[in-house]
Amino acid sequence: MKQYAGRTAALGLVLVMLVSALYVVRKPLLMSAPNCLSGNWRGCLGNENGVVLMVLVLLPVAGLVVWALAQIPRPAAWRMSLAEVGMVYGTLPWIWLTLMPGPGAGIVPGRVSLVPLRDLATMGPIGIGGNLLVLAALGFFGPIRFAAVATVPRIIALGVGCSILIEVSQYVFQLDRVSSVDDVLVNATGALLAGLASRRWWRRERVALFTGA
Repeated sequence: MKQYAGRTAALGLVLVMLVSALYVVRKPLLMSAPNCLSGNWRGCLGNENGVVLMVLVLLPVAGLVVWALAQIPRPAAWRMSLAEVGMVYGTLPWIWLTLMPGPGAGIVPGRVSLVPLRDLATMGPIGIGGNLLVLAALGFFGPIRFAAVATVPRIIALGVGCSILIEVSQYVFQLDRVSSVDDVLVNATGALLAGLASRRWWRRERVALFTGA
């Protein structure tokens, strides 16, 4: 009974935080709504507010996909389905944002910053928070879904590898962005922290997969 009450309280807290966040960003999201609702995908998905709005609009669809996948007979079907959808749904929008072209895309040569911690001071709280979230869903759900990732060193390696791929893409495609080693460090840190937050689930899942339970 106490466990059920605790979960209910935690869910209520999450909902309150979500509603509060939506209230704070409601005006920017509503500004993007006409483009998204009219099918002007360039105007909708070409800016941060439009991407966030579409993520919220598609949340029920993601829930339906989780439900559909959970109907497949397999061990821990609901947990596995949530992890699969969570990895994709929680990561792709952030990658889209990081690969969004700047005003000088295709004209300005690629820029690289390889000195650790030099760019960290210029990111600001919002920049650091955003970079922490880029691979957070992958770090949280990846070890739950894949036993091979369910160790701290492998989560770090996954975060570093994916972040390097993003930074290289920014440089190669000349997106008018700076490919920074600090982005890699913060992205990987976000994946690690998220992975540690889900540790009680991915460690149990790793044992279950190997034992056939």
